[in-house]
Amino acid sequence: MNTNEELQKDVQNAIKWEPLLQAAEIGVSAKDGVITLTGNVDSFTKKIEAENAAKNVMGVKIVVEKIEVKFDSSLAKKDDNDIANEILNAYKWNWEVPNDKVKVKVEDGWVTLEGELNWNYQKIAAKNAVSKLMGVTGVFDNITIKSERHDTVEKNNIVSAMNRNWSLRDKDIDVEVSDHKVTLTGAVGSWYQKDEAARIAWSAPGVWTVDNELEIEYDYELMD
Repeated sequence: MNTNEELQKDVQNAIKWEPLLQAAEIGVSAKDGVITLTGNVDSFTKKIEAENAAKNVMGVKIVVEKIEVKFDSSLAKKDDNDIANEILNAYKWNWEVPNDKVKVKVEDGWVTLEGELNWNYQKIAAKNAVSKLMGVTGVFDNITIKSERHDTVEKNNIVSAMNRNWSLRDKDIDVEVSDHKVTLTGAVGSWYQKDEAARIAWSAPGVWTVDNELEIEYDYELMD
């Protein structure tokens, strides 16, 4: 058995364990597997780090993230044009992000990414490169995936890949394929498994969309 108080403590300790977050003041509340994060951090990277740390704790089903990014008032605020130029320069040196494929808009520190890429790993790389830059308050990721290849998505190949994965073997995961879209339903035991299932689905040639509807379930009950 794991109580709400114990889950809250586990998440607090997980956040404190991350080197970037040891000095951050982040509030944590827990209710039946739903974790709410509040507080302020001085970079967008720390905001993402806190959310990921919470997701990796056993017993967490949902993370409600209400953390705000507030920069040190003693430092000069970065101009939106400077942020945009830094993003474009970062892309030039990142082999995972194809040149001139991603359009960037910056407004009050919020970055909007648009464009069309061939693979989801490229989309992830584009967002990660932005998240690490100072002055970025948040990211709207509107990049779409559309492969230049028009492969037929093979359901059996995706199922086989999941069965080869130690964390997903024998899990209750149903894979449905419609044109270039993959839908995942069923239940897994952690956020890691849910994300890993999506990663495998995205790796299949011809996939343009993955609808991850997997639910996170546990064998124990959260109770006060």
